[in-house]
Amino acid sequence: MEQKRELTSVDIAAVVGELARHEGAKVDKAYLYGDDLVRLKLRHYDHGRVELLLDVGEKKRAHTTDPDRVPDAPERPPEFAKTLRSRIAGGELASVEQFEFDRILVFRFERPDANTTVVVELFGDGNVAVLNEHGEVLRSLETVRLKSRTVAPGATYEYPASRLHPFEVSYDGFRARIEESDADVVRTLATQLNFGGLYGEEICARAGVEKTLDVTELGDDQIRALYDTVGRLGDRLATGDLDPRVYEDDDGQVVDATPIPLDERASLDATTADDFQTALDDYFRRLDTDAEDDNTAPQRPDFEAEIAKQNRIIEQQEGAIENFDEQADAERERAELLYANYDLVDSVLTTVRDARAEGTGWDEIESTFQAGADRGIAAAEAVVSLDGSEGTVTVEIDETRIQLRVQDGVEKNADRLYKEAKRIEGKKEGALEAIENTREELAAVQERKQRWEAADGHPDAVDDEETEGDEETDGETDWLREPSIPLRTSDEWYERFRWFHTSDGFLVIGGRNADQNEDIVNKYLNSNDLFYHTQAHGGPVTVLKATGPSEPSRDVDIPEQSREEAAQFAVAYSSVWKDGRGAGDAYEVTPDQVSKTPESGEYLEKGGFVIRGDRTYYRDVPARVAVGVQAEETTQVVGGPPSAVADRAATTIELEPGKFAQNDAAVKCYREFKTRFTDESFVRKVASADLIQEFLPPGGSDLLGV
Repeated sequence: MEQKRELTSVDIAAVVGELARHEGAKVDKAYLYGDDLVRLKLRHYDHGRVELLLDVGEKKRAHTTDPDRVPDAPERPPEFAKTLRSRIAGGELASVEQFEFDRILVFRFERPDANTTVVVELFGDGNVAVLNEHGEVLRSLETVRLKSRTVAPGATYEYPASRLHPFEVSYDGFRARIEESDADVVRTLATQLNFGGLYGEEICARAGVEKTLDVTELGDDQIRALYDTVGRLGDRLATGDLDPRVYEDDDGQVVDATPIPLDERASLDATTADDFQTALDDYFRRLDTDAEDDNTAPQRPDFEAEIAKQNRIIEQQEGAIENFDEQADAERERAELLYANYDLVDSVLTTVRDARAEGTGWDEIESTFQAGADRGIAAAEAVVSLDGSEGTVTVEIDETRIQLRVQDGVEKNADRLYKEAKRIEGKKEGALEAIENTREELAAVQERKQRWEAADGHPDAVDDEETEGDEETDGETDWLREPSIPLRTSDEWYERFRWFHTSDGFLVIGGRNADQNEDIVNKYLNSNDLFYHTQAHGGPVTVLKATGPSEPSRDVDIPEQSREEAAQFAVAYSSVWKDGRGAGDAYEVTPDQVSKTPESGEYLEKGGFVIRGDRTYYRDVPARVAVGVQAEETTQVVGGPPSAVADRAATTIELEPGKFAQNDAAVKCYREFKTRFTDESFVRKVASADLIQEFLPPGGSDLLGV
């Protein structure tokens, strides 16, 4: 029997009822693990510490957990967690609701300075969105751009299309929805009444109605029995009259957790729980344990889910492109309307400018236009509003509103609109390129699916043409094909800096900011180390360590390749990359040449140093980095010069200065890594977009060969 991995709408209705007990709890902190697990740490006056888990990944769930079971907090909170903390930390959980009868939870937090809504989508790809008081998205785990709805920073959050709420519908409405169906009873309950398959079958069983019966064959008594059964289920959920169960199969593996006992699960062994939260916590903990114990055979990757996801991304991108076309056309239309109504627009702008030159206030000018409109003056009738703070006037021409800058003439206002149309078309070009990348990702997944199926499900078997000419690997593990990769984490002192290990095994560290530059020189620069910096302004302090911080300093012969890699590291993370240049110069000096004492009359900024004596220069060093996923010794993201990263990672992606913003480039890398590893969950745990971003240079990037 298939194990449940997602909460149903009925489950969520029960969850909301129990979570409502924690309303009034204070928020201590928020955490994000990987890309899809949010943890909220709360304190309640009556219940003490409350740990809430919101998982929108493979297992879509929301429930409290035992504080002793929570995972350790990530060392560095990702940006989403920072946003969430800044909005709700110290605030109060005001309410928990289910949106209609959908798999959506809505949490509202109140704080004297700001109110925040957190929407948790437990369907599809899953998502968590943080909204401000006006319902605008501040940050979301996933950006959604569909024809039907948009979830993106800066946009007003849009819920999915409204669904029938089966617990609130009248008997006449219930009967009408049943009679409108062209399916059997169980499928009608599952889809038209939004119960899903399991609860559709359960309602049929409790009502004494054959589930396979065509709805046209239902009598009045049977429809009434179904309606009453639905009503009783709704009453139990509304009043909290629950009796949770955790069900397991004959092998002792959990298969379901439900808020009430189900007739459809009567053949399974069941254990009770004090509340549904405890049942869910126990169920999903055991689900993870079962998965860890069942790794004896290679598991088929969920190619279909990945293919469906890539198709959804393409649909979103196509929708975005369509929107760009519409937006650009709208801006051009506005510009053309200005020229078509030149005299009218000029009259409005001239009137406002002249009045302001005479010292007339904005409110008085607006009143004058209103009076003119009452007298039927065309120019006055076109004025919708004035904004003195922005120096603008909004007019309406042919049912189209246009905001005009008063100090600009008709031509400049029209030119601004044409430029905006051109800018939007530029965004369209980027979207077209992005959709091509997605199509390539889709093709790669389809190809891997074909190879897997051709090999009869054995990941170690490959096509003859793939193996032709390959050398034996002498038992080396192919981590990309491993069905399950064990996690081996590290916690090294240097990981708070930028860092990498050279091809020869030497540690290189660099500062992320002026404070870290100071720390590196003052605390970690030893006499036999090497110091690197770029000729360009704004580069990090870079130190190639001859020995570790706890080791005695000694003279070490550092190979030339390690020195060149340190120089490339210094160039890549400097303003050279941010400026979009392909190469730059760096120099090498010894620690005794680095001083914090400026020349007489000069001043050193924080993080700045004086270099005295001769320098060894590295000219025209390519601005290139690579990020990779390391799967042995420790499991983590690594980054740095391509030559240094290649031998340490199971797979790498090389980057150069380009057009994708740092965050977008990180997301693209993450998605590419997910397609390369059979164990996608491993990538989510150790190589999320936030972790990858830490190794990317500031500024735009292009991915090479992807």
